[in-house]
Amino acid sequence: MIDFENPTYLKLRPVRDSKLERLVEPLLAPDEAIVQTYQSVRDGVVFTTRKLIAVNIQGVTGLRKAFTVLPYRRVQAYAIESAGLADLDGELQLWLAGLGTVRFEFLAGSDLGALCRTIEAGMD
Repeated sequence: MIDFENPTYLKLRPVRDSKLERLVEPLLAPDEAIVQTYQSVRDGVVFTTRKLIAVNIQGVTGLRKAFTVLPYRRVQAYAIESAGLADLDGELQLWLAGLGTVRFEFLAGSDLGALCRTIEAGMD
């Protein structure tokens, strides 16, 4: 689960056809689709057309998993910091009603513009 006392996901890289997608499939609504999937060393975040799902892999074996589901309709505001000329990383910060903030750091190759459009569409 996301620890809102330390709500930062670091060094997320875009991945395709990942194990994360198969893990979150049972949490998707019938008309919901996965938009983008990001993974750190063990943990990951899946952005769908309706929500983001943070996956926390726990324990030495990684068999235990915790899922935090954050619907976009709970997002009150967001901020992005895009890559500059010398820095190819980016950052997304979300303010969630009644929960606090969560911050995601993305490595090069992440499409933050597409993420923002997805979040905006889901906020309605």
